[in-house]
Amino acid sequence: MARPLRIQYPGACYHVTCRGIERRDIFMSDGDRVRFLALLEGSLKTYRVVLHAYIMMTNHFHLLIQTRKANCAEFMRHFNICYTGWFNWRHQRCGNLYQGRYKAFLVDADSYLLEVSRYLHLNPVRVQAMESKGYREQWLCAHGYRWSSLPGYTEEKRRDRFVEYDLLVSMAGSRREYRNFVIDGLKRGLENPLKHVQGGVVLGDEDFVTSVKQYIKRTSLREQPAFRELQNSSLESAQLLKIITHACGIDEGLLSARHRHGAMRGMVAELLYRYCEITQAQIGRLLGGIDYISVHMLRKRLQARLKTDKKLSAQFQKLAEKIKAEMYNVKI
Repeated sequence: MARPLRIQYPGACYHVTCRGIERRDIFMSDGDRVRFLALLEGSLKTYRVVLHAYIMMTNHFHLLIQTRKANCAEFMRHFNICYTGWFNWRHQRCGNLYQGRYKAFLVDADSYLLEVSRYLHLNPVRVQAMESKGYREQWLCAHGYRWSSLPGYTEEKRRDRFVEYDLLVSMAGSRREYRNFVIDGLKRGLENPLKHVQGGVVLGDEDFVTSVKQYIKRTSLREQPAFRELQNSSLESAQLLKIITHACGIDEGLLSARHRHGAMRGMVAELLYRYCEITQAQIGRLLGGIDYISVHMLRKRLQARLKTDKKLSAQFQKLAEKIKAEMYNVKI
């Protein structure tokens, strides 16, 4: 069976869901859920992904995310590997945790983001035991559900630090209006917006779907690894490396030497990821052929050191400013 098409571009919004293999539970305790959120927060920071909403049910979860970079697949691969590894260790099991690959629907933010967030947040009431209840009881059930971003949309004190609430709140008009929007869905009988997904991957109005189709046609060759690699070995990354090596007075070849210049290699990895349209795997090739996990660890160790090493932090900020200045002055 062919893999589903992954449409990725900077600023794209996605509804992402994963279900346990054979519909088994993926959370055995509140401790699992706490760890899940901690790993999610770390992955969001590492991949610069914005989380607008989430909910964890017993055997599946939903995320509503927006990628600043075109890296939904990279983000989800890393996050799912991290949680699966931890879950298997914690519960002394092995093998797959999820039923196949995650599902990701590209969402037209203007037309469907609010609706999808409401549908996501009302997962707890879409169970047989709640079908006969009135909308007030259903609202109390959904709003009182602990493992959801919904409470943070109605109460400031219940906000999660890793959730970005402002976009959906502004779309609704206010926190009170978002609350009323969700309750109105319960009153009217909530329709599943995902039934309008086209081609199994896109949820949007006709103009949005047409623009996505045109984008796929323009970028279809980018799905070919050789073409993608050619595009990403561009002058931009070479230019960034030149700026860094010139500013620091080092030879570019030294960056490929493993087990040496760890802080510098970490800064290079972080700056390449921030300012060049390349993945961690591609960064690894520029740093001497290391894998994407090694690149992730370089960046992670750097981020930890930047919090305590003022000299290193100042050096990093100076390099970032030089790169941004160069980007703004480039003649196209």
